[in-house]
Amino acid sequence: MRCYEIHQFTPDLTANMRLTERPDPVPDAHDVLVRMRAASLNFRDYLTIVGEYNPRYRLPLIPLSDGAGEVVAVGAAVSEFKPGDRVVGLFAPDWQAGEGTVSMLRNTLGGPQDGTLSELRNFPEHGLLKIPDWMSFTEAASLPCAALTAWSALFTQGNLQSGDTILLLGTGGVSIAALQFARTAGARIIITSSSDAKLERARELGAHETINYVDRPNWSREVRKVTGMRGVDMVIEVGGAGTLEHSLKSVRPFGQVSLIGILAGREEPVNLIPILMQNVRVQGVIVGHRQSFEQMLRAIDMHSIRPVIDRVFPFEESAEALAYLRDGKHFGKICIEFN
Repeated sequence: MRCYEIHQFTPDLTANMRLTERPDPVPDAHDVLVRMRAASLNFRDYLTIVGEYNPRYRLPLIPLSDGAGEVVAVGAAVSEFKPGDRVVGLFAPDWQAGEGTVSMLRNTLGGPQDGTLSELRNFPEHGLLKIPDWMSFTEAASLPCAALTAWSALFTQGNLQSGDTILLLGTGGVSIAALQFARTAGARIIITSSSDAKLERARELGAHETINYVDRPNWSREVRKVTGMRGVDMVIEVGGAGTLEHSLKSVRPFGQVSLIGILAGREEPVNLIPILMQNVRVQGVIVGHRQSFEQMLRAIDMHSIRPVIDRVFPFEESAEALAYLRDGKHFGKICIEFN
């Protein structure tokens, strides 16, 4: 089988993304062998490949954590799947429900375990879910990290209610999935971007208020204005340290900031007084467990929510896909399709 391997951590994506051959895997008793049909990219994947996520990962490593495909063989003890089933993989396969342990949260695809940028991959039986018949492999591949993170922030670890107001930062995979889920839940949606064209697309998907943070760098003030100075009930915070202070100024007393990403930085002084004086909950979110994924899939199927795919690259252009992710011009998800 063909796969990509990381052999060194370097910002040069072409240099450290090596297309190579490995023997076809054979499933053990509890394994399910999947022919991968599509994968999707997350910012974590880029950080992993350039060595900024965890430079201690053992190399060579097959990158990417998200993927979907078709079952081609199963181990002797497997009962849930059969050849021909259409499936999607779990980011943290051992985290089935409830609170995850350290070992569950560290046993993840795309580091330290080999990821999905491979024509064939063995998954443990408990590390897969079937996908709706109407959903394409590419759409399914976009779900394991970005969509499930959004779902966890809104519902599993949040308490989003119909009529609540939510603030989304940017128009990447997590924020756009959150927009789609929040709209279905009946929430009022405010979203930010540096691009008026992206903000217009967000309105077409159901956003109620849009803010260009380049035109309005003090965007938390704009959030306050459009909420009648009340603030939002929840912020989906994907920027990190560089945007957290504005997010804290945007949320209402007793509201929640779901801290998900570090696109705008990891370390920066933050004023803690708003958290204390307004009883704000700052909730870290790391993707989600299998039970949440099952709930999310049922909701997606019930409401026929089609994931937003910005661009699809062929398998042979995986390095170009990662460069496109790095440049941050996408709206929704970037995917890779296998021949």
